[in-house]
Amino acid sequence: MYKKSLTKEQALQKLKHYCAYQERAHSEVKEKLYDLGVWKKDHDEIISTLIEENYLNEERFAIAFAGGKWRVKRWGRVKIKYELKQKQVSDYCIKKAMKQIDEDEYMTVLQKMADERYASLKSDQYMVRKKKTMDFLVARGFETDLIRKAVEKFS
Repeated sequence: MYKKSLTKEQALQKLKHYCAYQERAHSEVKEKLYDLGVWKKDHDEIISTLIEENYLNEERFAIAFAGGKWRVKRWGRVKIKYELKQKQVSDYCIKKAMKQIDEDEYMTVLQKMADERYASLKSDQYMVRKKKTMDFLVARGFETDLIRKAVEKFS
């Protein structure tokens, strides 16, 4: 079925609402432009207008994304970096976003999660418990060397 494409002004208005509702990555906005059926030649112009009017800011997005995933979902740095890379965020913005995560709080949360996970696996043998705890923390996106230190005390 043929999809009617929007004019540049209509698309810009829709994208202003889209970006005002929640911080967006540039790749998400490009995808939305395709979904709206906007002509490819208009994409760059619309995106630059959104940036000029401060609706779209990659650095602000990266900081909000990393902060949210850390505070709400308790993801580790590895997983957050990976997700930001998937959204085609620049390395500079990723580094800036990672600096927002407090190191002491990060280590405290990692240790707490390790303790809780290890304690929840009472029925398993010692080595199995340790391995499952490590796997759980790797899946959460924590660094392997930090996980090793956190799990070391279970010996």
